[in-house]
Amino acid sequence: MNKRLPIGLDNFEKIILDDFYFVDKTMFIKDLLNNWSEVNLFTRPRRFGKTLNMTMLKAFFDIQGNPSLFNGLCIEKESEICERYQCKFPVIYLSLRSIDAPDFQGAMNALRREIGELALKFGFLEQSENLSAIEKDQFISIVKLIKNGSTVSDDIVLSSLKVLSKLLYVHYHKSVIVLIDEYDVPLDKAFNNGYYDQMIYVIRNLFGNVLKSNEYLKFAVITGCLRISKESIFTGLNNIKVHSISDARYEEHFGFSTQDVQALLTNFGLNDYFDQIKHWYDGYRFGNINVYCPWDVINYCDELLHDPLTVPKNYWANTSSNALVLRLLKTSGETVRDDIEKLISGETIFNKVKEDLTYADLETASDNIWSVLYSTGYLTLTEPLSLEQNGLKIPNEEIRNIFIDQIANWFDEETKKEHRQIDSLCRALLECDISKVREILQYFLWKSISVRDGAVRHELKENFYHGWLLGLLSSYENWKVRSNRGTGTGYSDIVVYTPQHIALVIELKYAHNGDLTRMCQKALNQIDDKQYGEDFKLMGITTVYHYGISFYAKNCCVMVQR
Repeated sequence: MNKRLPIGLDNFEKIILDDFYFVDKTMFIKDLLNNWSEVNLFTRPRRFGKTLNMTMLKAFFDIQGNPSLFNGLCIEKESEICERYQCKFPVIYLSLRSIDAPDFQGAMNALRREIGELALKFGFLEQSENLSAIEKDQFISIVKLIKNGSTVSDDIVLSSLKVLSKLLYVHYHKSVIVLIDEYDVPLDKAFNNGYYDQMIYVIRNLFGNVLKSNEYLKFAVITGCLRISKESIFTGLNNIKVHSISDARYEEHFGFSTQDVQALLTNFGLNDYFDQIKHWYDGYRFGNINVYCPWDVINYCDELLHDPLTVPKNYWANTSSNALVLRLLKTSGETVRDDIEKLISGETIFNKVKEDLTYADLETASDNIWSVLYSTGYLTLTEPLSLEQNGLKIPNEEIRNIFIDQIANWFDEETKKEHRQIDSLCRALLECDISKVREILQYFLWKSISVRDGAVRHELKENFYHGWLLGLLSSYENWKVRSNRGTGTGYSDIVVYTPQHIALVIELKYAHNGDLTRMCQKALNQIDDKQYGEDFKLMGITTVYHYGISFYAKNCCVMVQR
């Protein structure tokens, strides 16, 4: 019987004990020890296995751990490493994923609770014969942080990890390993909610106390999506080694390699879906290898096991607000929009990628958004990172869909503000003034981002313009607009019912070869052949206008039949 797929699970111990399928990344432990750095920062996009690797590290090194969890895994063959390090050290594991609040006080309360709950796991320290009365009082003060709205000083928060490392060292007489997961989540939330400077101060001091000149520290591992500049967070921390997605070292330890995916598909009898999975979820470049998003592969395989006809979906998009893409669009100039069009069409753009940023950089230089989109997984490199301009592209079909969806949402927001132009467009449609309709559509097209010929599938291009026009017409007051409504013997793209008892049937086409006129006529012919307008007579609507509209990049053609 096949093991179950670990949908939504990122806890190593639970995956092993409950017999879920596990892609063995335990040689990460060997590489981490052989490439020694006292403080290690790993930056990878979300859903690429950072938390699973961190819980794996905790399970391996933790003095209270269970060595049998690693039976049969690759690291078990490294007998010398296991003998020296396995279950030999006290481990402090802190995740900052949940530090999410609309204001600074809320974020601090969340941080207090997280650290207080962490301290509770070391409750034995309160009874330790190796700790003095003063040291036990220090421990109790950290536990009290769990109380929401606690009056305990913020100084206790900032020194808490350093104090815990000292107390664990005194109790065990062993150096302490510190693991901090999702370190940049509080900073991202603070940046979006206006308390960034306050949170920078907290994180800088919390980290500085435990990581800088800490005699009780064995080593530390930190993970996050963005590589926040050393000057911003890690001031004075000279013992840190940064491992970003462009580094060849550790390249195979986050995400799924081609071999990982093939082994998984073979295990579950899904080999026939490899090409489909590759097209949708491969394409990321970590160091010098191509990488798949584990979250996507596992979720899609799980659905395939229940329904072999399931088509690929945008699983990754639903794990975040994807606000970065929207921010890019809202602040972009014409050059940036041209680059987005190229990316959606499967082309490569060239921009300088900087991996060392602060959130403030996003507002001071628009080009920095490309670096952020690269670091967070929306774009990938076409070749190794260089000091000059870098080739960037959308990695796969899923991310291309995210871009297109975000563009549609952004354009809906922007066009709804253009009341005068929308009024003119709708009047022109009612008057069958196709010159005016085309003029206004061209106006909106040139303000928007188009889907050009390239890697985007035929139906995706038409869907983009479909959603685009649907958003325009739906914003007009008193019009009832329906999409893909069953009429006649098929489904018309857009149908409009107006207070004037006039109906519009609109069929859209994308002119791949640029022949807008021919595709416009084809759209009208389809309306006639499928009898899309016949049902309106039964509804008492005698005036029905048939519109054929074709698009090619930022150009369009409009035809009408009364």
